[in-house]
Amino acid sequence: MARRRKGQAVSGWLILDKPEGLTSTKAVGRTRWLFDAQKAGHAGTLDPLATGVLPIAFGEATKTVPFAVDGAKTYRFTVRFGAETDTDDTEGSVTATNEMRAPRGAIEAALTQFIGDIEQVPPRFSALKVDGARAYDLARDQEEFELAPRTVTIDRLTLVEQPDPDHCVLEADCGKGTYVRALARDLGRALGCLGHISALRRTRVGGFTVDQAVTLEAVEQAAEEGREALLALLQPVETALSDLPALPVSPADAANIRLGRAVLLRGRDAPIMAGAAYAVSRGAPVAIGEVAQGEFHPSRVFVLPE
Repeated sequence: MARRRKGQAVSGWLILDKPEGLTSTKAVGRTRWLFDAQKAGHAGTLDPLATGVLPIAFGEATKTVPFAVDGAKTYRFTVRFGAETDTDDTEGSVTATNEMRAPRGAIEAALTQFIGDIEQVPPRFSALKVDGARAYDLARDQEEFELAPRTVTIDRLTLVEQPDPDHCVLEADCGKGTYVRALARDLGRALGCLGHISALRRTRVGGFTVDQAVTLEAVEQAAEEGREALLALLQPVETALSDLPALPVSPADAANIRLGRAVLLRGRDAPIMAGAAYAVSRGAPVAIGEVAQGEFHPSRVFVLPE
């Protein structure tokens, strides 16, 4: 029996501009196949309806995924007023309607109650687990269940435009775990006219922005051009660590860190700090870890070619 080919040791971040209609899982699978990568993952699921920034990590970059997932996100989205759906977007069935519409001033006033730390009930069609089952599976089976509200953070929520009485376009900066579909639902309820998402685009995940993103068609074209063209699309492994201090270490200390050993941060320029950081030697990341009492303690070591 022939052994399954494992793929190549590709490491780096691909910032994909995910097209509408494609699940995040399928987007990862398609790009992993194009890169023939051994390992891949993504930083933050996008619904099939949504487009925009889907950071995909290959190889050693998968060790930095939690830092990208925890980063702030920016969304531009359109709310359609007059109806709620069971999915809180256009893919669901209408569950309630209302003929009332809100003027621009009322919308802007209502947005203020959704800024800061707020309590939000996630959509019933979500990947959250309820007694071991996915909420969306229970919802599809029309099971009765409740999702507990949870605290999420919205740093900015602005009205971009109101093209007609039935729609408004909003932009939000929000933290981990925020459901924009729930935000549209709750805004519609606050205004008394009901609402759901009709378009959703993510423009930022942590330090990754839509300006860096490439389309799936561009990835497929690069694959036809050859390996070099594909690899040119990748961002460095450490790109997701932009919010962490980078600690330069000597080659000798780098060798010890790669063995899982703590090293003393020496010299006049040694940082006076504590907390999460990552070590760098000769311009390449060595490990993620913690600084405590003048020492760097590695927790995730990178295995990259010299």
